[in-house]
Amino acid sequence: MFILPLEDEFGWSRTQINVSLTLAAFMGVLSPFAGRFMDRYGARPIMAVSLVLIIAGFLLRAVMTELWQFYAFSALIFAGTPGASMLPTGRLVGLWFATTRGRMMGIVTAGNNFGGMVAVPLTAAAIAFGGWRWGFAGVGFLLIGILILVLFVIRDRPEDVEKEVHKRWAPRGDAGRAARAALQGFTSSQAIRTRAFWFLSAGMALQQFARTSVATQLIPHLQQVGFSFSEAAAGLTILAFFGMASKIVFGRVSETITARWAYVVVVVIQVMGLALLIVSGGSIFAWAGLVVFGSGMGGVGALGPLAITEMFGLRNFGAIIGLTRPAMIIPTIAGPIMAGVLFDTTGTYDLAFGITLVFLMVALVGFALARPPGSPVGRESPESLDETRKSGTPTPATP
Repeated sequence: MFILPLEDEFGWSRTQINVSLTLAAFMGVLSPFAGRFMDRYGARPIMAVSLVLIIAGFLLRAVMTELWQFYAFSALIFAGTPGASMLPTGRLVGLWFATTRGRMMGIVTAGNNFGGMVAVPLTAAAIAFGGWRWGFAGVGFLLIGILILVLFVIRDRPEDVEKEVHKRWAPRGDAGRAARAALQGFTSSQAIRTRAFWFLSAGMALQQFARTSVATQLIPHLQQVGFSFSEAAAGLTILAFFGMASKIVFGRVSETITARWAYVVVVVIQVMGLALLIVSGGSIFAWAGLVVFGSGMGGVGALGPLAITEMFGLRNFGAIIGLTRPAMIIPTIAGPIMAGVLFDTTGTYDLAFGITLVFLMVALVGFALARPPGSPVGRESPESLDETRKSGTPTPATP
């Protein structure tokens, strides 16, 4: 939503603006360190520090005057992103809702899309009435409220779960025992020696092109094919709504067919939606493309942490999911630049979207081949986990 205002204000090209998105590579570089920090000290400290970085980045963007400043402040935001929500979500949901983590992960991560639904009209209004500077500042002020909530609410020790057992809205069953059982699984060194880790990492990296070279460009793409700014903003809201629904639906589906196969399904849906967006142009079918594409892209946010937990447990969850992130540096850097360069060269996003379509098909192969590894020492057996899910009460770990 800031692309066109920044072009008008500073005369920056689409490629120059999209370079700022490639700085999301910091997420891949810093995720393993943030994950290890979280495994050692817990979710609250890493969330608080990360949010401070993001808040600073948005507030500083509001006063920037040079392109290098835009890049520097964007780097701050991306440096804080992994520890603010991406990494802690899997740990917190896995501990507090060990026996229903699929459906709860879907509900929790749907907040990302709900934020998109709310943020799009609010940001559009801020830009329309106060300019792009107030748009950036408004995001920063809202995140200060989130930081305060994190400091007062976030807890992630088994003892914290046990204290809530007899309270209203508490987790069902022996939640404290379930939380301790959930903290078993693979070490990071064990995980990276499995085929599943590498196929899963490859699939997750390739499907990320859907975000970096398509989702980030949707508003200018829709405007380029004939949508007004308000129609394009409404299209992004629709994308966010169906992304939110997708997380809830496929989080629950993962409890039945596993997160890995749910991943395959959502990527197939993304392929269908993106193909529809490419061929529809500015016709009414573009709205259908947004619905289908959003329905596939949204589920990815819930299924990533679920697939890691499902295959490797929570023992070193932060470190393991952090180690999957460096592979995402490739789409993070290449995706926005590819979209910007191809748009500046051809005048449309069709070729960039078509290349992304191919990457998504290859990602399907990766997820299909990521078969779960055997159980290491200290992890519950698959049979034990099945009984846990059926009964709602965890069984002790296999010694």
